Amino acid sequence: MKGIPGAALRYRIMAYITGVVLATAFTWMVVLIIQWMVDGHSLADFFSSADQKPTAYGVLWLVHGWAYFLYLITGVDLAFRLRYSIGRTVLILLAGTIPFMSFVAERSVHKDLARRAAPTAIS
Repeated sequence: MKGIPGAALRYRIMAYITGVVLATAFTWMVVLIIQWMVDGHSLADFFSSADQKPTAYGVLWLVHGWAYFLYLITGVDLAFRLRYSIGRTVLILLAGTIPFMSFVAERSVHKDLARRAAPTAIS
């Protein structure tokens, strides 16, 4: 159990940061798409055009990219320390790419850590 509490805290912090930034960027994108389509443009043109998008919107996606990179590092570190399977590790890492899923993955890891720390009855 050496180093696990620190790794879990680092993972938790990065899961929340990545989740908040991704949820904000995704919500903003949905609002921009709705405004774009109300103005009479097609959905396909939204992703190919650099017009009508605030600079802060692009910066937010850039911040998510770097936060996700750090999320990957902390997630792999924690997965190695907890000896997670490859499948579980991949699911935890992919959670940072789906809006709100990093919160779900973090909660799952937290429950697993609580389960491991709970005393067991000797029979």
